[in-house]
Amino acid sequence: MDTVDVSTAPSVRLVDLSATSLHLCRAPVPETAAEASSLQTATGTVFTDTDTGTDTRCPAIPRWKRVLDVACILLCLPFWLPVALLIMLWIKIASPGPIFFRQERVGFRGKRFLILKFRTMKVNVDTRSHEQHLDQLINSNIPMTKLDNAGDPRIIAGGRILRATGLDELPQLFNVLRGEMSLIGPRPCTPHEFRSYQSWQQARVNALPGLTGYWQVNGKNQTTFSEMIEMDIFYTKSLSLRLDLMIILKTVPAILAQVLETRIRSRLRVETAGQSSSNVSVPEKCS
Repeated sequence: MDTVDVSTAPSVRLVDLSATSLHLCRAPVPETAAEASSLQTATGTVFTDTDTGTDTRCPAIPRWKRVLDVACILLCLPFWLPVALLIMLWIKIASPGPIFFRQERVGFRGKRFLILKFRTMKVNVDTRSHEQHLDQLINSNIPMTKLDNAGDPRIIAGGRILRATGLDELPQLFNVLRGEMSLIGPRPCTPHEFRSYQSWQQARVNALPGLTGYWQVNGKNQTTFSEMIEMDIFYTKSLSLRLDLMIILKTVPAILAQVLETRIRSRLRVETAGQSSSNVSVPEKCS
């Protein structure tokens, strides 16, 4: 049994990560109305445990979570809507192509959905390097730095700051309103990433995916892939209003720290490039 300390709060000190105690409650996709109705019971929905093949019952999303999501979005509408409109205008000016980027992700209990983001990359660029970078993070024990931290020419002007601040994720507020996501929860992974998970790691989809979450405010780019999975599973097993409110309060400081980190990395990259160019010797002209 692996036990990891992921919290400084006295009430949530240790996370039990025993593989035998974790179950993926993934909803089978019904093909007919009869199959859909047969999945419903008086106490909840029946889902299949991927390890044993037996039926298991998973609790529904707490009602307070939906209320919190909708209330926060509506109350903050005067703040995020003007920002979103300005970003849309900037993307239209900075790069030809669509404003939004859509991608299939794995959501609650393994259900697929299309996530919305502001486009921060040039149109029709090769994205296989992202999958290769992710595979490297999964198979190694190194911090989960973003690929664009090293300087990515595919990113449009201003795209790096949108990524660092998380503003490229603003359109996912509509995913939240549609019930596909929550403000707080594990980040939704791609089908490619999900196929790489071990059985116990799939338990991270037992909560609605979110814009921010426990992992994002507890290290994020300084943590390894395994540590991210452990934190996400901890969240799914410790879901509470108090925990969600704590994550919301810690999100802004975490974003500011990430922006500062991005600026420092960018400055170091420029300085390193300048030193490299100054060290290149110029051949003397022949007399």
